[in-house]
Amino acid sequence: MTVTWTSGYGINEAEPFVEWGPKGGQQGHSPAGTLTFDRSSMCGAPARTVGWRDPGFIHTSFLKELWPNKMYTYKLGHRFLNGTCMWNQMHQFKSSPYPGQNSVQRVVIFGDMGKDEADGSNEYNQFQPGALNTTNQLINDLENIDIVFHIGDICYANGYISQWDQFTSQIEPIASTIPYMLASGNHERDWPGTGSFYGNMDSGGECGVLVQNMFYVPTVNRDKFWYSTDYGMFRFCIADTEHDWRQGTEQYNFIEHCLASVDRQKQPWLIFLAHRVLGYSSDASYADEGSFAEPMGRESLQKLWQMYKVDIAIFGHVHNYERTCPIYQNICTNNEKHLYKGALNGTIHVAAGGAGASLSEFTPIQTKWSIFRDYDHGFVKLTAFDHSNLLFEYKKSRDGKVYDSFRISRDYRDILACTVDSCPSMTLAS
Repeated sequence: MTVTWTSGYGINEAEPFVEWGPKGGQQGHSPAGTLTFDRSSMCGAPARTVGWRDPGFIHTSFLKELWPNKMYTYKLGHRFLNGTCMWNQMHQFKSSPYPGQNSVQRVVIFGDMGKDEADGSNEYNQFQPGALNTTNQLINDLENIDIVFHIGDICYANGYISQWDQFTSQIEPIASTIPYMLASGNHERDWPGTGSFYGNMDSGGECGVLVQNMFYVPTVNRDKFWYSTDYGMFRFCIADTEHDWRQGTEQYNFIEHCLASVDRQKQPWLIFLAHRVLGYSSDASYADEGSFAEPMGRESLQKLWQMYKVDIAIFGHVHNYERTCPIYQNICTNNEKHLYKGALNGTIHVAAGGAGASLSEFTPIQTKWSIFRDYDHGFVKLTAFDHSNLLFEYKKSRDGKVYDSFRISRDYRDILACTVDSCPSMTLAS
């Protein structure tokens, strides 16, 4: 487990550490690394100008050799030069199941949440009216959630640095208790001349510095915000849509390795996550382009999704909810809508970018592959009951009730069954 927090104390003033251990058992100490950044780290205005606010110091500690699915307690500490300590309150978490562990595992996924003012006062941009509803639904149901993925457009600070502290305060009841994993979005990364795949100014001059320093993800180079992570029976492959993903790039090679290296006997549920829609979407902006997704997205990646039998691909960026049929090359590969038995023969694509930001309109065009659309704020939840049964639910943020769902029920052999695009050529004749 990785623990990250901020303080006003540099390492020359106090040593940061975490005191932790099994709940009710002996507690040990793990040191924390410390970093910060200054105004010159920003790429442009307003992050370098009126939006600048000193972030203080960011501390990260790694709690290692955890026993699977066990409750641990921890508290943050700073030891000053005179030997006295300052303590944070006690928190607790349950460690992850080991890869392949057959236990009930519950995952919440959404994009584009942001933050809002609980007292109703003015909010910068007035752009995220659903953020508190989503946050409160997760807080109220924490006992039934094991891990969260926030897939891009995290807080919409757009260069006003203090907004990050507002966001982290909002999610602290969640992120201090269960893993809070991120993907990078356009409002975190994009800025001209900084290596972004898109040359727009959506990050407000942050160019990825804030998200890369305030949140840890398991990648060697934190500017390359793509990574894989295992959680029990799940393998998650998280792409960074603000860097080039096309065939021949470093990220494309990572995506293929992430999909190809999973042991489907242990981790049968293979999930692809990214911010921008690289698959299918009926959002009006994409429909107006005639692309129904990010241009060049599925053209580059759909053969990988098909070859390695990705179950579900989930995206943000469009502020609505939509679910497709299992699909490959614009064709539904399974006509079922709510109970899938056996092989999907394609990948189900989901837009889940309605967690908080102002909603996006759908096109009036009725595509053959779109099963369910909702113009409202919400999030999705995956529940793996065992190696053969998965439940998908879409919940609205205003009431937490399920408005769309489906189940997958299958055997191990269904994932390994040979399809045309994943068969070795010498077996096609038979």
